[in-house]
Parts: sequence; structure tokens; C-alpha cells
Amino acid sequence: MKPVRLVTVTENQDGQRIDNYLFRIFKGVPKSHVYRILRSGEVRVNKKRIDQTYRLQAGDIIRIPPVKTAEREEKRIPDARFDILYEDDSILVINKPAGVAVHGGSGVSFGVIEQLRAMRPEAKFLELVHRLDKETSGILVLAKKRSALTRLHEQIREGAIDKRYQALVHGNWKNQRQHVRLPLLKYHTTDGERRVRVDAAGQASHTVFNVLRHYPDFTLLEAELKTGRTHQIRVHLASSGFVIAGDEKYGDYELNRQLQKGKKGEDALKRMFLHACKITFVHPETGKPVTITAPLPDECAGYLKTLESGNSKKT
Repeated sequence: MKPVRLVTVTENQDGQRIDNYLFRIFKGVPKSHVYRILRSGEVRVNKKRIDQTYRLQAGDIIRIPPVKTAEREEKRIPDARFDILYEDDSILVINKPAGVAVHGGSGVSFGVIEQLRAMRPEAKFLELVHRLDKETSGILVLAKKRSALTRLHEQIREGAIDKRYQALVHGNWKNQRQHVRLPLLKYHTTDGERRVRVDAAGQASHTVFNVLRHYPDFTLLEAELKTGRTHQIRVHLASSGFVIAGDEKYGDYELNRQLQKGKKGEDALKRMFLHACKITFVHPETGKPVTITAPLPDECAGYLKTLESGNSKKT
């Protein structure tokens, strides 16, 4: 066990709840034990007792008691290289590949955030601003300062961030621009898998779909998020009768099998065709609007080329 430590709160930790701060430094310690040492007064701020809701302020001095952590074998996080779309002192924006989780958990040992922290050990602060499904590729924003994270989260809550996705759906989408407002409810299957369904008891959810191009049997759509619920685009499309090509959770099993096989083994699609292609937000420090785009991955752009051999119509 480490001896008692006195730690001074930095600007990057300003505003963080004390319990969340302790969860991060006491990795492997049950949350119940962390709350117990808070209640007992073993953790103090500026020599005073505090409760779990206390928000740290820059300059606070935290007394951190010795806590025994479980001995666990450290798993080496493999090196990873992500395409950087934008970076400055406040934010980092990458182009996440499909098949990579944004963070560890639920059977995943590590994700993008763990890999980036391992690659940048000198970084004092690095947190996800939002999330993407493991199967979804595209724009992922991270904050390099707590102040940036807080301001970007405020924009998300206010609906001030414009996020656009491209999705290839099976079928002929009729309306050039269509609003889908269907409430979404999260639940778990009998084997513990997290799912989402349309349900009147769910959260209000709103997506706008714009037709980009029609192909034989498929339509390329732009999805404009008005709310940011889990699996929102995927469930809104599936519930509207237009499953995303390659979506193994909400899609069509037989269709996906055919897509993965391909007609001649060359025009196969072996991933879900959903890509975060554009984001616009107000920079958390300069106050100026920022727009970032990410081109379609090669596997998606290549599959569209195979569809162009038939009659297609660009709109």
C-alpha cells in the first residue's frame, strides 16, 4: 500500500466530483469501499471532511489515504495509430475505424481512449467528448482539458452540435428529406446483451434523413442527429423498414450473409455501413465554429462503386 498522499488539484481536475476522481486513481478498488473511506473521513479536502458530491476546485489539497488494491495482471495495450483529423491544445479529433470500441468494458479489455492514453503518457487529461458504436467508423472528438470537455458537453445538452452520418440502407427510400421521431428504450436481452427498441416508455429521439443517392436495392442516406440516443440511427432505420447494410444487431441476417460473401467474392461488404462523416461545433476556447469531415472508408467507398454498375441516380 502507498502511504498517505497530499495531492493538489489542477485546472484539468477543476469541477470534477470527488468520487469520480477517486474511482480513477483507485483502479481495482470496489466503489463501495471508495464511498466507505469518503464517509469515514479518511479522504479530506483542505483538511475538512467532504461528501461524495463535492466538486473539486483548482488549488484544493486532497488527503488520499493508503488503500490496498487488488493485484491484477496488467494487460499490455497494443500500439495503435489513428488518423488525426484535427488537434490543438484543447481538443483531439480522430477518424475511428470500424470494429474498434471507444473504451474498455463489457468484454472489451481496451478501446480508443485507453490506446490513446497509452500512446500519450505525458497527457495530463484526455477524455471522450462523445461515443461511437464499435461497428461505426468516423469522427470521434476527445478533450485535452477539462474546461473543453465541460463546454462541449454543454453544447451537446443544448443540441448545438451538428453531427452527420452516412448510412447505406436496404430498399428504396422515398422521401428526399424525412423526419423520424420514435422514442427509444434501452434494455438487456436474456444473455445480457444491451439492446434498444422503439417503445412509448422510452426517451424522445429525433433523426432527420436525407437521400444522397439511389442504387438498385439500396439507398445512401445522410443521417442528421437531433438527439443522441444509444443506437439511435440503427433503430430508427430498422423500425422504419430500412435496415443498415451489415448491421448484425438490428439488420437482416440473410442480407448480411450475402453481403459478406459477395457475388464473385470481390464486391463483399464485411462491416456495417454507418460512418460519422461530419461534425460542426463551437470551439471551446476560441468561440469560433469548427467543421470537421471524414471521408468514407475504402471498404465503404469501394462497395458503392460495385453498386454503380447498375442504374443509379444521384440526388
